[in-house]
Amino acid sequence: MPEAMVLSTTEALCPVCLRRLAATRELRGDAVWLCRTCPEHGKAEAVIWRGAPGFQAWQRAKTPSAPPVTATTIGRGCPFDCGLCPEHGQHTCTAVVEVTQRCNLRCPVCYASAGQTEEADAPLADLAARLVDLRRVAGMCNVQLSGGEPTSRDDLPEIIRAARAQGFGLVQLNTNGLRLGGEPGYAQSLALAGLQSVFLQFDGPDDACRVLRGRPLMAEKLAALDACAQAGLGVVLVPTLVRGVNEHALGEILALALERAPVVRGVHFQPASSFGRFPDALSFVERENQRLTLPEVLTMLVAQSGGMLRSEDFHPPCCEHERCSFSGRFILRGGRLVPMEGGGCCDTSPLSPIVAEEGARRAKAAVAGQWSAAPAAPSQPPRDDFERFLATRSADKRLSISCMAFQDAWTLDLERVRGCCIHTQTQDGRLIPFCLYNLTAVDGRTLYRGRA
Repeated sequence: MPEAMVLSTTEALCPVCLRRLAATRELRGDAVWLCRTCPEHGKAEAVIWRGAPGFQAWQRAKTPSAPPVTATTIGRGCPFDCGLCPEHGQHTCTAVVEVTQRCNLRCPVCYASAGQTEEADAPLADLAARLVDLRRVAGMCNVQLSGGEPTSRDDLPEIIRAARAQGFGLVQLNTNGLRLGGEPGYAQSLALAGLQSVFLQFDGPDDACRVLRGRPLMAEKLAALDACAQAGLGVVLVPTLVRGVNEHALGEILALALERAPVVRGVHFQPASSFGRFPDALSFVERENQRLTLPEVLTMLVAQSGGMLRSEDFHPPCCEHERCSFSGRFILRGGRLVPMEGGGCCDTSPLSPIVAEEGARRAKAAVAGQWSAAPAAPSQPPRDDFERFLATRSADKRLSISCMAFQDAWTLDLERVRGCCIHTQTQDGRLIPFCLYNLTAVDGRTLYRGRA
């Protein structure tokens, strides 16, 4: 084993008992490990970064932007006082609102363990009240309606209308797409209700779907894309990536996105994390061999793009913590991808500090404009060159490519958690960083999900 060098210190959790522990980030060869020792359960470590670009080079300095409204006070400290508490360093950019725990699939990789309980859906009136409260505490964030499978609810159009009535920047549906593609006119009914974007589960070829979703699904996914195109809905393809299953298919997914433009507005890769039902029982070696990190996904994506993409086309985020994601925005020109210049939300130099509030504004505006099928009519005149840039770009000629590495009980770094801007709304209205809300100990116990 290569000799370890401590790069920095932070705090993490014991993956067994979820106790907060002092932790180190250690460089071993080309990999960075998050290491800590629990007095009861011993040493725990996990790979958090592997390969190029290097861990220390992938940075973006930010001035924190505290949530405008905090719902909890500091007692036990992060991550046990969430709601959000005054220690949190970034306000909400995207709020995930779970409208059901029912699902028409039982995916082995489901972070929500959806479909395994008979939990009743919240009444429409309760959800509408929660959306009103969300607007009060989070402002004009983007909203993603999620689950479970949201299309399990027949009143989903009414939920969409309730969200649009609050004036959120973007209302998006997180879905497996089965009902969209299988029920004539359904996608159109959601579009008429005000839906702007579809976040479509899309793991690539049928062999990958058999492993990750339990059965082949490509025909259903393509039918969902056809339905969204007919309804005028923008689609973001969302592949869950697992080493040995579909990491070889990144180029194939990218090619399909180009072929299906302009209905496909982006591709958002998500390496699988140990949440919910995934993995049920893996050894330490199996888990770490299976884990994919941000730089590995970036390297594979570039290698499989047929020369269309370069590593330097992608940037650390200007909203969430810099080591949570990468993104790039491109123009489709003659069947090729050309990096956008002068208007990406994160195209400023990573060495240049940015106020997180301004980064969040740019990120929300860019996502809302990019992931919708057509440019939304501006509610007010452009405030600066960035908004003027967005207003002059044709949505039909743009594609975003991004990747987000979520943190599980093995990789959770509290410094990253406090910089999170993607928050799940609990049933009692609190906002919890997505990774904390879905955090699952090795015995399946959760920290927040199902406990509100």
